[in-house]
Amino acid sequence: MYSKFAQQYDEVIQGNIYNALFERPNLQAMLGDIKEKNILDLGCGSGVYAGYFLSEGAASVTCLDFSAEMVNIVKNKFNKRVSAYAQDLSEGLPKEADGQYDVIVCPLVIHYLKDLTALFSDVYRVLKPGGYMAFSTHHPFADFECSTSGNYFDTELVQEEWNTVGTPVQVNFYRRPLVEITNAVTNAGLSITQISEGQVSETIKQTCQQTYERLRKHPNFIFIKCQK
Repeated sequence: MYSKFAQQYDEVIQGNIYNALFERPNLQAMLGDIKEKNILDLGCGSGVYAGYFLSEGAASVTCLDFSAEMVNIVKNKFNKRVSAYAQDLSEGLPKEADGQYDVIVCPLVIHYLKDLTALFSDVYRVLKPGGYMAFSTHHPFADFECSTSGNYFDTELVQEEWNTVGTPVQVNFYRRPLVEITNAVTNAGLSITQISEGQVSETIKQTCQQTYERLRKHPNFIFIKCQK
């Protein structure tokens, strides 16, 4: 979906419910003033967050994504206003220097990684003292309904068919217990300062009553802020 359908994905997420109306407002609510901050955008996708950071006066924005197609979209949108390159985040951040970022944002990415150790270890390394990371991922409770083992505490590869871009696409991701996520954060030396399960806006209610009721009663994403 993020390679073959990269352009379609970029168009869809500009105004859809789960990305534009639910995930982004809730993750952005965790961010402080980003003016003149150096920001690392992990899993940058087509650059929606990058555009937001630039509009808010960020000093610099570096964008990483596994998909070369997404990186090309970002480069075409922003040219030299951002730095962007392809990176497998399961390998951490090998090209990034120590202690250079004030803020790291990672929207809906870590559920694609089997092991979170390398990423969070490098997040700690590249953050400035007092810097923070804010990330979102699938809520462990929501993903448990996809379990084949029936054991909440297992980490399992899940295969689902999503229709995000208007064409059914098979997507693979990992479901894991909450403690595996929080341990990855704290074992890296980061302190968790905020956890949110997301606020469902009236805009979602006006867009789709059925989706509004589902999100209001069943957690879908979880949002975590952690500080060095």
